Amino acid sequence: MLISTLLLLAPQPVQVAIPGAGDDPAERTWGHSEHGAAFDEGPRQKPWIMEGIGHTPFPITTRVPEVQQWFDQGNALMHSFWFFEAERSFRWCLHLDPDCAMAWWGLARAIGGRYGNERMLDVLAEAVALRDTVTDRERRYIDAWQRAFLPAEHGDLDAAEDKRSKFEVLSEQLEMLVLAHPSDVEARALLGLNQLFRTPRFANELVLRSVLDVAPDHTGAHHYLIHNWDGPDGARALDSCEVYGKLGANIGHANHMPGHIYSRLGMWHEGALWMERATRVEKAYMAERMIFPFHNWNYAHNVNYLTFTLEQLGQVEGALSAAWDLLSAPLDPKFNNPEKKGYSLHRQGLRSMRRVVARFERWDLLNQGSVPFGDRLEDEVWKHYLEGRASLDAGEPAAAADSLQDLNGYAGRLKETGIGDAARDFAYLRDELQARLELERGEELAGLARLSQAAERQWEDYDEYNDPPSLALFLYTVLGDRYLATGNPVLALRAYERTLEKIPNDPFALAGMAQAHQAAGDETAATIAFRRLKFVWSAADPDLRWWKAAQDLGLDGPPLDLSPREQRRYDEIDQSMTGPTRWSAPAAPLLDVRDPSGERRSLDEFRGKKVLLVFYLGGECVHCIEQLTAIAEREHEFVETGCVLLAVSADSPETNTEALGRGDTPFLLLSDYEHENAKRFRCYDDFEGMDLHSTVIINEHGRLHWARTGGEPFMDLDFLLRELGRVR
Repeated sequence: MLISTLLLLAPQPVQVAIPGAGDDPAERTWGHSEHGAAFDEGPRQKPWIMEGIGHTPFPITTRVPEVQQWFDQGNALMHSFWFFEAERSFRWCLHLDPDCAMAWWGLARAIGGRYGNERMLDVLAEAVALRDTVTDRERRYIDAWQRAFLPAEHGDLDAAEDKRSKFEVLSEQLEMLVLAHPSDVEARALLGLNQLFRTPRFANELVLRSVLDVAPDHTGAHHYLIHNWDGPDGARALDSCEVYGKLGANIGHANHMPGHIYSRLGMWHEGALWMERATRVEKAYMAERMIFPFHNWNYAHNVNYLTFTLEQLGQVEGALSAAWDLLSAPLDPKFNNPEKKGYSLHRQGLRSMRRVVARFERWDLLNQGSVPFGDRLEDEVWKHYLEGRASLDAGEPAAAADSLQDLNGYAGRLKETGIGDAARDFAYLRDELQARLELERGEELAGLARLSQAAERQWEDYDEYNDPPSLALFLYTVLGDRYLATGNPVLALRAYERTLEKIPNDPFALAGMAQAHQAAGDETAATIAFRRLKFVWSAADPDLRWWKAAQDLGLDGPPLDLSPREQRRYDEIDQSMTGPTRWSAPAAPLLDVRDPSGERRSLDEFRGKKVLLVFYLGGECVHCIEQLTAIAEREHEFVETGCVLLAVSADSPETNTEALGRGDTPFLLLSDYEHENAKRFRCYDDFEGMDLHSTVIINEHGRLHWARTGGEPFMDLDFLLRELGRVR
């Protein structure tokens, strides 16, 4: 295999520096930003004017008037936590004016997102270096972030301040900024954001209200007020929900947060409408901009929450569809790896799927293998719990006892790992399964005592761990069902009421209450509970056993909603114009390239086959040739997946002809001499004017399944082979 002869043949690709940058482009590392690793991640294409994101002007010092427009857009996006797109706007500011100190400051905030990584610190240092070029007001912003995040760089920072929380330092600095510039509403808004969950909510309310007194449509102030009251007191944020969702209509998170409040208040129809809109908005954005779900930070959480609200509406098939949307999304070794700890699409999808299975007793899905458990502790715990539940429902207590024994075997390992999701869930799942088994054996007192204790613990913890809840069942409802089944409707009612204290309008508790009230002889209360259930489950799947049991009571009356605001009905609102229901791989852009003979080639001729498309920087890029060589050495494995290997560079057809004449390669070498194809495939850096390393998987229908662009050439060939096997 002589593909390495390309090194001797190709001319150096054109690379253009950002105006004003000090580094010599000739000395930069191939395919990497001249500004260092901090710029090798994040968006690489220029921004566009975005509508439906709100407007929060933030005057800054710049020598290029156009910069102000893009800075304001980035600032508006930051107020809705859309860090990725905010970064794009701030990068363009620096493309236009590399010496704009506040653009560096804005970029640092966007990169840091939730405060903090090395990329943020490197960029923030650039803002600090330019602090003397701006006004006192702007300088105070830069100094505030410097003191909080780069304390060692601030010469007059005393030892006591250095030991304080960065958030304490930042709040103090923002307070001083507000006092020095009382008309600056942005400082007040950022103070309100930084103090969320760290100061009394009423005090934070006053800060944010002072912003709205001056700027009633300030998206940040409305957003942070929603977070401020998120929880049992969410009704205090209903006014902001109505305003914020409209101002940020084209931002997923701006639709998600009203849905959050509505769901916490038991307004399930309204909650589902906003959660669905959030997911549709994000799917439309991803399709239009060729963004993959694993790069869209809030998308998985949106879909998980949508799944939960659909469960509450009794729409099981819709909930399963939403869960599968996450599980079927492309994997990624860094951003969507099922085996890695932390937040990812796959983990959120698995949580959604197992919650639906457990709540609606869909044991058939376990048998079909539709719940893709991995080898992590969390997966193993849930697998044994669900199998135990399924065994009990099938009348096989011995098998359930085996599952419980297997479940108990993880107690020691979970204790060693500390208090995490798996450890917290384990205690409830184990106690519930053991209590169910004791009740099945006739050990009534032991089972009820265990279930009661676990239910009370869950009740106390619920406000902290319901975003949305990972546990499928609220144990007070399970307890109420047991009391009801054993002829004790009074105790059953008490249990259901405990559920409704934490989960207003919970349909499972309402269904039980209707039965318990009737059993206790209170037909009026039973009817009210049934009418409330009738509203929540106005469009529920008709075969739900809880719904059928409530209907069999013979109660009647119009649907009744006791929520704090009037709701729209989820099933009566068409949101199809907002965006698609499901995520699907976007169509690959036009590939219009020349082969070594000079003939034009396109993706159309490869329809029906998978394509591994590598954009490389030419024969003189050592790292590129290493990637192509590594893939070539495993050619037979890639061919076995039904994959065609294409490699595109700015090298001319003549150069590629010479390379082919000197050695065999499984790649069809293609020429993109004007970089037009690289630009269409989003593997061209608009900020610095250069091609980027990019590896792309295209499915049999000509759609983009996965891509990695920027930084080093992608070398995880095992992942590529596995993902090519998953392509559907």
